[in-house]
Amino acid sequence: MIRFAQEKDIPKISDLLSQVDLVHHQGRPDIFKIGRKYGEAELKELLRDARRPILVCVDEQDGVQGYCFCILQQHVDNSILTDIKTLYIDDLCVDEGLRGKHIGRELYEAAVAFAREQGCYNVTLNVWSCNPSALKFYESCGLVPQKIGMEYILP
Repeated sequence: MIRFAQEKDIPKISDLLSQVDLVHHQGRPDIFKIGRKYGEAELKELLRDARRPILVCVDEQDGVQGYCFCILQQHVDNSILTDIKTLYIDDLCVDEGLRGKHIGRELYEAAVAFAREQGCYNVTLNVWSCNPSALKFYESCGLVPQKIGMEYILP
């Protein structure tokens, strides 16, 4: 079942955030420290922010199996961008012991349904190239590159 995250979910969400951070740190230790993207206080703030919904997939005992952090974005009266409404997926994670059970797909589809309900034009996200399994997953969901970030590491 997919529902909006609640304060009682914070411990498991924190654990999942650590799993994501470890993947990023292992892929790019020059950029990512070991830690968590959000602390407990920040998560409590996010749970109260209607523009930044967090969806969770839970099991029969209401235990969190995965999450999808979202951000509603819109650039109204921007000089070069149209004012379309976008749902940006800031982070999506399924517990490493539960991957391959289509939980990520359920979370993604719930985010898409939420975006439609909100009148969004599109759903966007970023994927680090050091995470090929995430890239493959998003491609299997039908996402295509919108823009490509590139870098040159100075010697």
